[in-house]
Amino acid sequence: MANKRKEKSKDKNTVPLRVRIYHYRWFYFMFLPVFISILIFSYLPMFGIVYSFTEYTPFTKVPKFIGLENFKVLFEGKMFWRAFFNTLQISSVNLILSIVCSVGLALLVDEVSQVHFRKITQTIIYIPHFISWVVVAAIFTMVLSPKNGIVNAGIELFGGEPIYFLTSDKWWRPIFFIINRWKETGWGTIIFIAALAGVDMEQYEAARIDGAGHIQRIIYITLPSIAGTILVVFVLNLAKILNLFDSVWVLQNSMTTGVSDVIGTYVYRIGITSADYGLSTAAGLFKSVVSVVLVTMANKASKKIKGEGIL
Repeated sequence: MANKRKEKSKDKNTVPLRVRIYHYRWFYFMFLPVFISILIFSYLPMFGIVYSFTEYTPFTKVPKFIGLENFKVLFEGKMFWRAFFNTLQISSVNLILSIVCSVGLALLVDEVSQVHFRKITQTIIYIPHFISWVVVAAIFTMVLSPKNGIVNAGIELFGGEPIYFLTSDKWWRPIFFIINRWKETGWGTIIFIAALAGVDMEQYEAARIDGAGHIQRIIYITLPSIAGTILVVFVLNLAKILNLFDSVWVLQNSMTTGVSDVIGTYVYRIGITSADYGLSTAAGLFKSVVSVVLVTMANKASKKIKGEGIL
């Protein structure tokens, strides 16, 4: 079998590249729209990085090259570092909660044996993902309202005082994490449910014969079997750890800026509101560099733990 593969590979190498391209021309044709969209929306905007080394506003005809001055201003600003550390704290907690809640919910869904009930359950938990963040923010603003919100009505019913959840520094982050999990946990289970379907059932049968309980089967069979998938999802999500904007922007207000201001909202405020494109581009470039460093570190950790990386 191995010899056949080697011979097949050798044959491929002897065939000229243009012949192989012509042979698979329809595959390349189908890939063309994806390639063009990636080129336009992912690679062409990279040329905008040059603005991080210039002084440019919409009223400036020609950008003025100023070297690393934007980065100097950026790193000397307290507001930037506050946004940076807020981003790391919020994203880290959100990432861990995302993995834990998604794996837990996937395990619960996997336990449902009735096919129809399982499909209905999966459909229900996927729905919040398709709701716009603006609508989600409006729903939870009404639910958590100190005047007419159902949560504060319950608190008052038991003799408590109304809580201003979304305008309180103490409550903003816990509420943010709850809303995020409500919206995205169901969608996050898709990959883990697929991974659970691939676990060898003979292992469960052998464990039952050996007297392993339900929890023991999950700990010693299920979780180790999907550990690779969990690690891949973790590293992929780590690449997006600093890309916080929509969810924060719609729930943020001036009362909670100290705990809710992140790099995304900082860049928007500096770039769009203040029209300082050079400084905002520098902040965006710094965020991208940090993301690359985090993913590289996670990939190296993956190589040490599993013996192989995912990149």
